[in-house]
Amino acid sequence: MTAQIIDGNQIAASIRAETAEEVRKLKARGVNPGLAVVLVGDNPASQVYVRNKGKACEEIGIFSETIHLPATASEAEVLELVGRLNNDPKFHGILVQLPLPKQIDETKVLFAMSPDKDVDGFHPVNVGKLLIGEPVFMPCTPAGVQQMLVRSGNSPEGKHVVVCGRSNIVGKPVAAILMQKRPGANATVTICHTGTRNMTEITRQADILIAAAGSPAFIKADMVKAGVVVIDVGVNRVDDPTRKSGFRLAGDVDFDAVKEKAAAISPVPGGVGPMTITMLMANTVKAAKMHSGLA
Repeated sequence: MTAQIIDGNQIAASIRAETAEEVRKLKARGVNPGLAVVLVGDNPASQVYVRNKGKACEEIGIFSETIHLPATASEAEVLELVGRLNNDPKFHGILVQLPLPKQIDETKVLFAMSPDKDVDGFHPVNVGKLLIGEPVFMPCTPAGVQQMLVRSGNSPEGKHVVVCGRSNIVGKPVAAILMQKRPGANATVTICHTGTRNMTEITRQADILIAAAGSPAFIKADMVKAGVVVIDVGVNRVDDPTRKSGFRLAGDVDFDAVKEKAAAISPVPGGVGPMTITMLMANTVKAAKMHSGLA
């Protein structure tokens, strides 16, 4: 069996084109969607993520501004900045890039953000609305996973979805999204984690397996059934002396082995990664519509 490759770059490009058209229509009505990105410190990975978000905004036509605070910034300074952005009408969405320096309580910062501008979908108000099926903004990576499944012709409706991982960023919200009674969801969802006994027995039952465990090549071929659809959320650095960088990116799935049994599988890189920023753009446009009374 040769698996269908679920191409995140291709699906993301399609959604970005749709989002750019929405931005064009909003601007024609005098609304310029705006995103504020808060970056604290000089974490190299965070700087790359923020730069990529800025490029995506530029391509789609979204106004964006990055406010960069030093690594020595106090919690009070960050909270004061978030408060100002909450009240700034030119920004419809706010994103605080994580992780934050150790002297800053990430939870306090996320809670201080206006839920109506929380385009990352992490504020407890938005998490609660997601769970009861009335989401304002869905977390970007889980929302991207759903779009990958639906747009690749692998709808989760009526399927048994097994999620490996219970993080607040991916595992829990993707389960909440896919169990909702609505098109593109309506799945039976099981979550596996480090406390799960006989995990292989459970993963073998999956029609759709979502790997978000944070461990390279964790999902082996003997852990899946033939014909499974696999979405690999993992992004892990693996030593590779053949690369100039000295490492390569690998997912949570043993890709080469599992693709021989799967009906469809997403690669790493080129799978879920491009979808995360794309869904952030879509959430920002949604926020602009809401704030302008056009939603």
